[in-house]
Amino acid sequence: MSGPRPVVLSGPSGAGKSTLLKRLMKEHEGVFGFSVSHTTRNPRPGEKDGKGLNKLPMLLGATLLPVADILSSEDIEMSTSLSCPNESETTDEDYHFTTKEAMQDGIDNGEFIENAEFSGNMYGTSKAAIEDVRAKNLICILDVDIQGVKRIKETDLDPIYISIQPPSMEVLEKRLRDRQTETEESLQTRLEAARIDMELSKEPGVFDVVIINDDLEKAYEELKEILDEEIKKVQEAKS
Repeated sequence: MSGPRPVVLSGPSGAGKSTLLKRLMKEHEGVFGFSVSHTTRNPRPGEKDGKGLNKLPMLLGATLLPVADILSSEDIEMSTSLSCPNESETTDEDYHFTTKEAMQDGIDNGEFIENAEFSGNMYGTSKAAIEDVRAKNLICILDVDIQGVKRIKETDLDPIYISIQPPSMEVLEKRLRDRQTETEESLQTRLEAARIDMELSKEPGVFDVVIINDDLEKAYEELKEILDEEIKKVQEAKS
């Protein structure tokens, strides 16, 4: 496959992925890109296939910033499973609209990295969509949960696997509580998911590198160092 290698970012909510990703994209404009999701829902007024506003780069199991102003209730519901960029980091793409039959065939043929169903409509990210980003000489960011990591490892995408982890469960819990955005029930759900994520991230061979985000500046420098080679490839190709 040609083009820069995709980057898989994984880690529990509260680990700091979104903060690091936002900073990375701001510092390196025109270097990173997002894949365009497929959906079987009907286009809304003004939407065209592959044109408009990309609301759903691949971010399995992750939620970045509030996007209520640009997403429908259905899109908000699925953002916790598929993808959810912040408003300033969208591209000029929207969805690839397709039929359930065609999408199911693609899933059965192994053409999709991930897929899910919400409100009777199917959503997913295809290998071809990621290759489209690479063809534009952009590093495709895939922010996924640990299950998404395992699914990607079954493909031939050959991404760089990076796990962002908190220094401890105690620190993570404090971060989540300080947000004051969680009910006690949802907080405990996130913490349980984080415990599993942190344990699985220690398995040999799952990630190329695990960054412990106990110091934001240090974690960011580690992230940049890991991606330096791919970033330079993109920049040199543009010069």
